Amino acid sequence: MANEIMREKILLSWSGGKDSALTLYELQRNGTYEVVALLTTVIETDHSISMHGVPGALLAAQAAALGLPLVTVEIPKFPANEIYEARMRDTLTRFQAEGVRRVAFGDIFLADLRTYREEKLALLGMEGLFPLWQRNTQELMETFCALGFEAIVTCIDPKVLTPTLVGRRLDAAFVAALPPTADPCGENGEFHSFVYAGPIFRQPVPVQTGATWERDGFWYAEIGLRVED
Repeated sequence: MANEIMREKILLSWSGGKDSALTLYELQRNGTYEVVALLTTVIETDHSISMHGVPGALLAAQAAALGLPLVTVEIPKFPANEIYEARMRDTLTRFQAEGVRRVAFGDIFLADLRTYREEKLALLGMEGLFPLWQRNTQELMETFCALGFEAIVTCIDPKVLTPTLVGRRLDAAFVAALPPTADPCGENGEFHSFVYAGPIFRQPVPVQTGATWERDGFWYAEIGLRVED
């Protein structure tokens, strides 16, 4: 139609967690952008999101429930920075050649990380987009809960949080249980999450949790697709 608004095609850096979900919500509500794909780095051996403890099958189901293509960049479990940057550059270059000029991120206040992202994107003639930048993290978590998002805490840093918090629902009760030293959104890496339902989903992702364990100095909750009867 002649009066149809042309939206800018962008990529969204996707972790599967709360900040990514809120970023996608903001982008879709804005109406200016069309997210052409969710971009996620995964471990090359099992396609999991390592730091979040999310298996590849669950990540794929999440993208399907969102109705968006998933583009994965495979990296070693502990990649050298050169490997990470080279593989990310190869993927971004492909989208840049297709006319995508911006990548959205869910960063909130880590200025050094934003600078790093912007510098690497600039080398490709691309730009970063940061819809949540410098938003109040307490208010963001309240908004997350009020919008009806549902998530599970998949990983916590035991140097900051008690291991009993891993595997819990990410809700108001969880936030209330955080110590004063922890950021409500876990922006300093205090915890990570997996979002399985909410206003941006076509249908909930059937998810189940199991045992918890310690690995590489962090506590994780077993998480996977729930098998329907």
